[in-house]
Amino acid sequence: MGGAVGRWRRPMGGGGGAVGRLEMAAARGDAEEAAAGGESVPSVPVAPGRAQVFATVVDTFLEKLVAAGSYQRFANCYCCFYKLQPEMTRSIYDQFISQLQTSIKEEIQEVKDEGNLEPLFNSLDKIVEEAKNREEPAWRPSGIPEEDICSAMVPYLLKHRAYLQKILKEKEEENRKVAESVLAGRDRIAELQQLIQARKHAWQAISKEQRELMATLKEPQ
Repeated sequence: MGGAVGRWRRPMGGGGGAVGRLEMAAARGDAEEAAAGGESVPSVPVAPGRAQVFATVVDTFLEKLVAAGSYQRFANCYCCFYKLQPEMTRSIYDQFISQLQTSIKEEIQEVKDEGNLEPLFNSLDKIVEEAKNREEPAWRPSGIPEEDICSAMVPYLLKHRAYLQKILKEKEEENRKVAESVLAGRDRIAELQQLIQARKHAWQAISKEQRELMATLKEPQ
């Protein structure tokens, strides 16, 4: 554990320094590949991916955490025990640092897994890379919330208005067909009523003729 602790205790800069080292390492690797291939074209530093930057930031945090809780400070806090058992104190400190680092890494890994950070980082890197080839300038807020909201909402509202107009037109067409069907039904009802009245009158006429005929037949000779 002593070697591991020594590795974590190496002095290191902030998050920006970690990213800078990643870029320098990438640039140095490209330069070595160019030199091996006999090329003299200067290499362009490749920016590290966000997942790599995140991992480097976590490592930097752990290094600074170990540096802040150095063995000397730990021994000063337990100076009586350190004087009696220096080797045991060192062993306890190494175990504490090891367990602390393991616990922090496990917690961060759980956060990454629950938040699905790895695919999101890769997706964001892909979006940024694709945006480099865009000719038109990307949208940026103007600093005036009202205008920014309008510029973002107007296309959606226009699209929604077109959708509502389409639905309204379809409903109007349906209502027109229903109205035509209702009028046709009324006309049919009127025709049936006329037919019923005509048959009623015809039946009444036939009934009257039958009564007159029966009365004629019943008259004495």
